[in-house]
Amino acid sequence: MATVIVSGLTRAHETLLGGLFRFLGQEVVRLPEPDDEALKIGRIYCNRGQCNPVYYTAGNLIRFLQNLKASGEKNIEENYYYLTAGACGPCRFGMYEIEYRKALGDAGFPGFKVVGVQQSEALVQDLRDLGIRFENKYLSRFIDAIILADLLNNIYYKIKPYEVIAQSVDQWRSSSMDLLYTAFRHNSSITPTLKQIRDALGRLKLDYLRPKPKVKIIGEIFSHLHEGHASYGLPSWLIEEGAEPVAEPLTNWLEYLFWQKIQFTRDRAFRGRIQALREMLSAWLFKTSIRSHFAYFRFILQNRPDKLARQRLLARYAAPYYHARLIGGEGHMEAGKHIYAVRKRQAHMVISIKPFSCMPSTQSDGVQTKISEDLKGSLFVSVDTTGDAEVNVKSRILMKLQIAQKRAEAEFREVVEHKGLNEAGLHALREKSRPRPLSLNKSQRRYISTATRVLAARV
Repeated sequence: MATVIVSGLTRAHETLLGGLFRFLGQEVVRLPEPDDEALKIGRIYCNRGQCNPVYYTAGNLIRFLQNLKASGEKNIEENYYYLTAGACGPCRFGMYEIEYRKALGDAGFPGFKVVGVQQSEALVQDLRDLGIRFENKYLSRFIDAIILADLLNNIYYKIKPYEVIAQSVDQWRSSSMDLLYTAFRHNSSITPTLKQIRDALGRLKLDYLRPKPKVKIIGEIFSHLHEGHASYGLPSWLIEEGAEPVAEPLTNWLEYLFWQKIQFTRDRAFRGRIQALREMLSAWLFKTSIRSHFAYFRFILQNRPDKLARQRLLARYAAPYYHARLIGGEGHMEAGKHIYAVRKRQAHMVISIKPFSCMPSTQSDGVQTKISEDLKGSLFVSVDTTGDAEVNVKSRILMKLQIAQKRAEAEFREVVEHKGLNEAGLHALREKSRPRPLSLNKSQRRYISTATRVLAARV
């Protein structure tokens, strides 16, 4: 059986999906994080004017295959295949699969298999065609792997800025991924594993009483998911600069696909109402299953990860600025997520990151200035990634990040003064146990920073 190559997602996503495929009897290879060398290789073999995701991913894959060939590996085209996401609509994302095949052919691998999946039915059938014993009952485990990776990432970025013992949070994430990998590898119950992860999380020493600006990262799906060179290492860099990044879950985009399916099927229901009803019901069941699994796993983790935004609410927020039927990339969600982050007090600042000249994100950027004005002082920065403009991108972010830092410190001082605390009082609070409050009352929700919310809850 051919070995599946995975790349382009976060480390957590690729690890857990790797465990599932190992259970299915499939050998898995996870490519290293794409770097600038991969970008250069991709630009050599890909057409001009492509998104950075194509260049990074194609270059990374071609480099891996060339190294296999140089090491004497035989029958590479028969023994390996690449599993990637597919899409449609007026976006270059819909052409990724074709572009990968073109680049691979030019690099000397014309018969190499690229499997692009867009919907659950396509995923099941494509994997079966490759000889993998993937049944419908395993589709739920596939979705669970995505959800759990999102939850791990969300918690990691929530607590990493506040760790007291260096690398302790990184060790927690690595051990958590190992535990979940084993659960998927042996098809065992997720719940006991999550309880182990939750208990280990409770033993971490964290100091939340350090006011840090919260920065929501949105934008083109590949860019905002990436943790390395393709996004200029944005999440880790924000932590180094004293911020708390708020990562966007892949689950949100997965649910969006089913929500979008329901809307477009409803629009065309006059062509066959019975068939439309069946398709809408199927998509609704998948969407409901995603939300229920997300809520259940989040509950096991004591509600520490953020809630999953409702698609209907995102569409309603975006409606005055971006029509929900304009598909491609993340569609209206970028506008909706910006508004959601501000209205739900989720972040002091919003960064939209995208590949250079990404059409859907560029369309969204056209209304983001108006959104910022209507939200009265929202801090919003839109940045492009070209692979060679890191200094410029980060300097633009830093200008707004300084304002966000001042806002975080101001709201923290407001609570400190209101409670009549001094440095000795704050030090005494730090010496106590450091659990994150599981629920916030109305007065605590009006604050944004983690430090201010925790302080308001403890005193």
